[in-house]
Amino acid sequence: MKMTQIEVVPLAFDSLGTRSMATFIATNELKIIIDPAVSLAPIRYGLPPHELELNRMDEHWKAIMQYANEADIVIITHYHYDHHNPSHPEIYKDKIVFLKDPKNNINLSQRGRAKYFLEVIEGYPKEIHVSDGMEYKYGSTKIKFSKAVFHGTSSRLGYVTEALIEDSDEKFLFTSDVEGPAISEQMDFIIRADPDIIFCDGPMTYMLGYRYSQTDLNNSISNLIKIIQETRVSQLVLDHHLTRDIGWRQKLLPVFEAGETRGCKVLSAANFMGLNDDMLEAMRKELYRR
Repeated sequence: MKMTQIEVVPLAFDSLGTRSMATFIATNELKIIIDPAVSLAPIRYGLPPHELELNRMDEHWKAIMQYANEADIVIITHYHYDHHNPSHPEIYKDKIVFLKDPKNNINLSQRGRAKYFLEVIEGYPKEIHVSDGMEYKYGSTKIKFSKAVFHGTSSRLGYVTEALIEDSDEKFLFTSDVEGPAISEQMDFIIRADPDIIFCDGPMTYMLGYRYSQTDLNNSISNLIKIIQETRVSQLVLDHHLTRDIGWRQKLLPVFEAGETRGCKVLSAANFMGLNDDMLEAMRKELYRR
C-alpha cells in the first residue's frame, strides 16, 4: 500500500502462511526492511510443518532476500529467529543496521543470540547502531524507536523495540512482538506517535488460558480501542501471534466495532495486500487431514 510519501509492503506474515513480521518500507529518502526473517512452528497440534508451509516459507524467504538487497537500512527489533536470521549475513552488506540493544533490557537467551549475530555479521554492515529509545533523521525521513518494551506481557521472553517511520507528516508504526498491546508502556509509544498505519502484533489468543490470560486479552482489546479512538490511524493491521488463531476475528469483535465507528480499517497483513487470510499454521491439522 502506498500513501503519498510512504510505501508499505508486507513480505511474510502469519496471515500469509509463515511466522514472520517482515516488512519493507520505502520513503522519499530511504528503503527500509524490518525483521528480515521467517520461520515455522516446529510442532502444532502435535504435527510438524506441512509441505505447503515449507514451500510458503521458501517463497517468503526469497521475497525477503529480494527486498533486503534493495534496502538501505535493516531494522532488527529483537533476536527471535522469526525476526532475525544469522545464517545469511550477506543481506547486511553495506547496510545501515539498527539493532535492539544486545546487552541491556534483554533476557539470557536473546543476549546469547545477539552476541552470536553480531559476530557473524561483523564486517558486513556499513554502520551498526543500537536503536532503543533513539531517533534518527535522513533527509525528510525520521526513524524513531521506543525504549525496550516487553515481548508480550512480562520480561520472560525478553524485550523488543517498536519503530516509527515518518516522512512529510505521514507515519507508519511497527510494534514488533507486543502480543496485544496488553501493557501501557507498549501502547503509550503508539499513542504519542499518532500514526496513519500500524502493523501490530495482536493478542496471543491461540494460547488463551495457557500462556495468555483473559485479563491480558481484555487489556489488549481496551488498548487497541483506545489507539483507534485517540490517534489518526486509518489502517490497523493485526497479525503475527493473533493470526495463529482461526477464530481471531470473533475474539476481537469490539476492536472491529470501534474501527467501524471511527473509520479505521482493522485488517490482517493479508487483507492489507487485498488477499484473504491463509493461516497455514492454524490450519495445519486440516492440511494433514486433506
